[in-house]
Order: sequence, then C-alpha cells, then structure tokens
Amino acid sequence: MVKDPSKPRGKMSSYAYFVQTCREEHKKKHPDASVNFSEFSKKCSERWKTMSPKEKGKFEDMAKQDKLRYEKEMKNYIPPKGQRKKRFKDPNAPKRPPSAFFLFCADFRPKVKGENPGLSIGDTAKKLGEMWNSSSAEEKQPYEKKAAKLKEKYDKDIVAYRTKGKVDSASAAAADDDDDDEEEGEEEEEEEEDDE
Repeated sequence: MVKDPSKPRGKMSSYAYFVQTCREEHKKKHPDASVNFSEFSKKCSERWKTMSPKEKGKFEDMAKQDKLRYEKEMKNYIPPKGQRKKRFKDPNAPKRPPSAFFLFCADFRPKVKGENPGLSIGDTAKKLGEMWNSSSAEEKQPYEKKAAKLKEKYDKDIVAYRTKGKVDSASAAAADDDDDDEEEGEEEEEEEEDDE
C-alpha cells in the first residue's frame, strides 16, 4: 500500500526520543564517525534500563506532547479515497468461525511439526495446504460439516449481537456500511493470524 504523504507523522515513544537524543549527542562528539546501528541500539537500551524514573521523565514528557500533537493532527486528517480508516473492533463481538481448512490444520499441525521439527511457520502452512489439496472430498467432508455448523452458530450469534446493540449506534452504522465489502478481507487476515 502506498504511504500517504499528508498523513500525520506517527507518535514517538519516550524511548524513541531518548535514542534520538543519544544519536544527536553521538553526532556532536564524533561528527565523522559512522555508527554501527546494532551496537548503538544495544548501548542505548542498556543505558535506558539503568536510568532513574526522574531521568526518563524528560523523555516521557516529550512523548506525551507528541501524542497530543498526533491526536490533534489525526482529528483533521482525511485519508485519501480508497483508504479506509481502521474500523473499531469490539472485543465482545462473536469471533468469526474457522474454515474447514483451518479445522483440518488444527488437527494436522502437531503431526507435521512432529515429523518436521525445524519447519518455519510459513513452510508448515505450505505443507498443510498441500495435504489439504491432495485430500479427497470424503476426507474433507467432516471438516466441511463442522465448519458449516460453526458458521451457522456464528450467523445466529452475530444477529443476536447486533440486535442487542452492544456497539454504540455511530460505530454500528459505520460498521454496517463497511461490512459487506470488508468482511472477506478481514476473514483472510484473521485466519492468517490464527495460523501463526
């Protein structure tokens, strides 16, 4: 996704301000020296850990100021067309059910991991995908049945959840407008997170 140049600069943490200050001090002392970033970061981190709350206070104040600046700028920021503001996600909302493939993965992931202990998350997912694709319709059926049942329950839960009006009306209206075209994308994102 292309970064919007008019979007306000993100807020900085107190630690980021501290590192920035260290960098400036280092530049003043050694204007021509090149910095080994990993070593420099390590030194900053060690220094930060030994600092007193009073010493850190200066950087925390800077971070608070920057947070206020960011919030103020974000109030007036309008994202360009085609980019959506991240929708508020209610933690009480029913969780989207896993697909048949994800139910299959839950069963077979331990077996794949056991047989290939050094496999990365991505490679494990790839192997599970190959296993699923080479499974017969008969082998897939129990997972598809279970997924359909969970989807049915989710559909009922989401209707009950929305009619109870647990989300405040403004968010609910905005969420309903966006729901149709965003749900598929979100489902894939959530499933990828579950996979990890």
